[in-house]
Amino acid sequence: MRPAFASALLVAWPVSLFAQTAPSHPVTFTKDIAPIFQSKCESCHRADSIAPMSLVTYEEARPWAKAIRSRVASRQMPPWHIDKTVGIQQFKNDRSLSDAQVATILKWVDMGAPMGDPKDMPAPIAWPTGDQAQAWTFAEQFGAPDLIIKTPTYTVPASGQDVWFKPVVETGITEARWVRAIEIRPTTVAARKVTHHTLAYLKQDEPADVVRASGGDETGAGLFMEWAVGKQGELMRPNSGKLMLPGSKIVFEEHLHSVGEEIPSTIELGIYFYPKGQEPKYRQVLGLFHAIAGGAGGLDIPPNSTTVHEGFHVMPKAGRIENFQAHMHLRGKGMSMEAILPNGTVEMLSQISNYSFNWHNNYVYADEAAPLLPKGTVLRFTAWHDNTAANKDNPDPNQWVGWGDRTVDEMAHAWVNITYMSDEDYKAEVEKRKAARVTTSAQQPQ
Repeated sequence: MRPAFASALLVAWPVSLFAQTAPSHPVTFTKDIAPIFQSKCESCHRADSIAPMSLVTYEEARPWAKAIRSRVASRQMPPWHIDKTVGIQQFKNDRSLSDAQVATILKWVDMGAPMGDPKDMPAPIAWPTGDQAQAWTFAEQFGAPDLIIKTPTYTVPASGQDVWFKPVVETGITEARWVRAIEIRPTTVAARKVTHHTLAYLKQDEPADVVRASGGDETGAGLFMEWAVGKQGELMRPNSGKLMLPGSKIVFEEHLHSVGEEIPSTIELGIYFYPKGQEPKYRQVLGLFHAIAGGAGGLDIPPNSTTVHEGFHVMPKAGRIENFQAHMHLRGKGMSMEAILPNGTVEMLSQISNYSFNWHNNYVYADEAAPLLPKGTVLRFTAWHDNTAANKDNPDPNQWVGWGDRTVDEMAHAWVNITYMSDEDYKAEVEKRKAARVTTSAQQPQ
């Protein structure tokens, strides 16, 4: 199934569908809504975080009931823009609401948003506050990062042109270490306001044949991680990781922009290592794949138009696709990633039909769903942009728009981690996946 590029419009979930899954009992905040907010909303909607209001207590949430209903019914919140009608739907980091959860919230508001019995209120989550409010995502799993690399502080003026700050920082690594998780974060909530995105390149001396064998290119280990609003870090799948060598450096690229007040910005890169002596079998590579034929220069968006562009990447080895993360700017409306297999079969992997520049979500496939693809598979990336007045985020539909780093320019690429492997290992992984499905099917009640 190919995406409907020309229409690419958000279609709100039918309210009648949610009504079918609404609970039969009266819905209250303390018993029904607070648990949903804790699991899906409070990570942002709390004090000292990035959301404009807190939803931790009834008193904080009640004034926003109608707005909550609107955003939840249209699935604008929580921000999870993967199209639920096509492609893979199993993700490790799925923060979307289930139909039942949406139905519960809608019924709560329609009943007048009652509080309920205070005794039903779940225990509060002990979120970090103050200087520690920007907690590390993987701290609960691994503890504090094994290595934290911090950029020099750059003070962004209250007004001015966009800035690209590119400091180089030594890692201090004295022996080869394998990485199992990575996070990038601005150190303060204020710094998040001025940070469009941050790239971290790993620069290290490495034989070209070794890099090519891992699926990379001759420029070295390349992009280590990318961060943008909404991204929470990268966790390597079991038995795969990224390799850091002695003497390596991190080359940062911070895209900063003014927001009306002077704000100092510092970026931290948190790295979690595998235990010494534990070496994963597979090396993961992060790639930037253009959805534009011929690369960035081919992006052409005339005034008052909706356009479609496509780009292709041939996999040099067999591998596992770990994630899908689209990157566009204000005219961006959607992007898809498909696999054209060597036998000609086309598989839709993922599609975003209602892209939002405010949320650069990284969709990480679940272990049992991450696509396993043979050597020679063609990945097709298709992006569409809406440069018309109908796009409420469009700063000026009368402008021709091409590729560029500024927010008012455009981009169309996907960040995709690929774990490359030999043909033999690929076949073994496919068989392992088949066996797991058979076992799961046998365990299902008949």
